[in-house]
Amino acid sequence: METEKQPKPGRVLIVGATGFVGRRLIPELVKKNVPLRLLARRPAGLSEPTGQNADIEVCQGDVVENTGLVEALRGVETAYYLVHSMGGKTMTRNEEYADKDRTAARNFMKAADAQGLQRIIYLGGLGEARDDLSEHLRSRAEIAGILSSGKPASTILRAAIIIGAEGASYEMLRYLVERLPVMVCPQWVDTRIQPIAIKDVLAYLVGCLLNPATAGKSFDIGGAEIFTYLEMMQKYAEVRGLAKRIIIRVPVLTPLLSAYWVDLVTPISSGIAHPLIEGLKNEVVCKNNDIDKYVPITKTSFADAVMTAHSEEKKGPGITGY
Repeated sequence: METEKQPKPGRVLIVGATGFVGRRLIPELVKKNVPLRLLARRPAGLSEPTGQNADIEVCQGDVVENTGLVEALRGVETAYYLVHSMGGKTMTRNEEYADKDRTAARNFMKAADAQGLQRIIYLGGLGEARDDLSEHLRSRAEIAGILSSGKPASTILRAAIIIGAEGASYEMLRYLVERLPVMVCPQWVDTRIQPIAIKDVLAYLVGCLLNPATAGKSFDIGGAEIFTYLEMMQKYAEVRGLAKRIIIRVPVLTPLLSAYWVDLVTPISSGIAHPLIEGLKNEVVCKNNDIDKYVPITKTSFADAVMTAHSEEKKGPGITGY
């Protein structure tokens, strides 16, 4: 086990601090007494610091527009890069968010090299290039390459669907299963996936920071269980005490039609749903467990992850009084 005690890191920058993962990472690092600097386009969206030992600075900036990066990186040794441009209320060309992400990563690396950043920790997506990746997963891999191309040593974590309240992939799963006892699905329901609890993602992100031996390495991270999408949906229903869902397979259901269908029955906008659905054709399973040598954790079961996520939900199907 390569988990010997390491010196406390200096001030750490979180780029994408208001996102699904970023805002959850903040209190976990505060618990470890890590001094933080947060970069956000809209700092007002950040929660108040928690904990007596919270040492947090906030910077306003935009990696796509290339503003605020020099100030944010000044005096920082390590940065978490948790940015992606996927989103919007309407369907957009896949290339649009990929172009933005490419520009953002290049802007960040130019500033990071100039400011002498030593480490980058990036959370990307599982998927092998040889498997005809979706635009979304291909973009995640491209960003990992850009972040590994400069002077800082990069730690790349690659995950599949993250099970946690308000995560886009999880919310799509949640609404579909809870609202639709009968679903018409294309053949992607037989694709294999290795979901991971947000709790475990955070443990790996913190653990990589505290163990410098992870620098310069890429790790697959996933939960203890591997499902097909069909099995995962049925398992979700079982955990939530719902009747087994009736799944009707159809030979053809294009990503575009699927995205509009998801848009109708879930709060996930088509601008997010389309890239995610396109990626359902790709198997996303860990190829190795090398991360366990550096950051050993007790992995959260899918059932426990779903129950935790459900307990944190404030609205939506299955919530009393909704």
